[in-house]
Amino acid sequence: MKKNLITFGRAAVDLNATEYNQTMEETMTFSKYVGGSPANVAIGTAKLGLNVGMIAKVSDDQHGNFVLDYMVKAGVDTQYITRDTEGRKIGLTFTEIKSPQESSILMYRDNVADLYLDVNDFDDEYIQSAETLLVSGTSLSRSPSREAALHAIETAKQNNVEVIVELDYRPYTWKSDVETSIYMTMAARRADVVIGTRDEFDVLENKDNQSDEESVKNLFQYDPKLIVVKHGVKGSKAFTKEGEVIEGDVYKTKVLKTFGAGDSFASGFIYALKKNKSIQEALKYGSAAASIVVSRHSSSDAMPTVEDIETLIQKHEE
Repeated sequence: MKKNLITFGRAAVDLNATEYNQTMEETMTFSKYVGGSPANVAIGTAKLGLNVGMIAKVSDDQHGNFVLDYMVKAGVDTQYITRDTEGRKIGLTFTEIKSPQESSILMYRDNVADLYLDVNDFDDEYIQSAETLLVSGTSLSRSPSREAALHAIETAKQNNVEVIVELDYRPYTWKSDVETSIYMTMAARRADVVIGTRDEFDVLENKDNQSDEESVKNLFQYDPKLIVVKHGVKGSKAFTKEGEVIEGDVYKTKVLKTFGAGDSFASGFIYALKKNKSIQEALKYGSAAASIVVSRHSSSDAMPTVEDIETLIQKHEE
C-alpha cells in the first residue's frame, strides 16, 4: 500500500522536566518520550490517520527498543528503522521548563546512531512507494547520514515523489556556519516544499536580517513550489511560486513549554494538504496543532487528533 508520507532522519529520546519554573540544575525528575523532529512528525501524522513510515537508525539497546515499540504502537511503519550494531547510542534531549515563555533544551548528540544512517540501510523502492518524503535538516550535518539524505531526496525527485525539507536546525552537530549553509541550501533547492523558522532560514542563507521575501525569492529560482516561514507567536507565512502570500492564524493557549510546536505544526500542515485542503486551511491545522502541543508536557505523546485540531479551529472562529 502506498505510503502517504515517509520521514527521514532523527529519532531520539526526550527527557522532559516534570518540575516547572526552575532551572535544569535544580530539576531532579524527568519523563521519557520519543523525540526527534522527523520521528515526531511521523507520529503526529500517523495519529491524524495518514499511512506513514520512517527511515532512521537507533541504538541497539533499551532506548532503541523504547523508540521502536512506541513507533509501532503509534502506527508508523518501522521496517526501515534499523539498529546500530557498532555500539553507538541514541541522542538524548533534556528539557528545562523555567516558565511558559522560557524553556531550553540540552542535547547529547556525540557520535549518535542517527547520524550513521547510510544508503545501505534502506531500499530506493521504499521511497518510490511514497507520495511524499520529508527530510530533516539535522540529517545533513554529518556523514554518512548526509549522503544518505541527499540520495533519498534524489531518489524521490527521480520518481515523482514530493520532497519536503524541514530545516530542523540543531547547532550541536554542525561544524561551521558555512558548512550548514552549503548543505541546507543544497537540500532546500531540491525540495518541493520547505518549512522552517525565520532563524532557520537565516542559518540556511548564512545571513542575518534577511526578509521573508528575499529568502523565498532566492529559493524560488530552484525547485521549491511552496515555502513556509514560521515566526513563533507572530504566526506563519506561506509563499507560493506563483506569488501568493498566505498568512497563518495564531491560536492562543495556556502555554506550558515552548518546544514541540514545530513538529506538531508540520504534522497538522502536511495532514491538511494530504486531505486536499487549501494552503490557508493547512496553516490553520498546523497552527492549531502547535497550540495544542505547547500546552502539553511532551511532544510525541501530545500530538493531537483531527478532532482536537478541528474543535480548536471551530472554537476560534465562533
